[in-house]
Amino acid sequence: MSLPSFLLEILVCPQCHAPLTEASEQGESELRCTGDGCGLIYPVRDEIPVLLVDEARRPS
Repeated sequence: MSLPSFLLEILVCPQCHAPLTEASEQGESELRCTGDGCGLIYPVRDEIPVLLVDEARRPS
């Protein structure tokens, strides 16, 4: 599953406001923050990005 490019152009991390990039881990689609000090990973559920800091996870 891939999000539309126009959507990726406007989505930013709610924590640090850096752009997000698509990533997938274990077959699940995710959005990864590109900010230097942030790096939060947000889930995409049913093709809908969940951009809640409480739902995000830190990279391992």
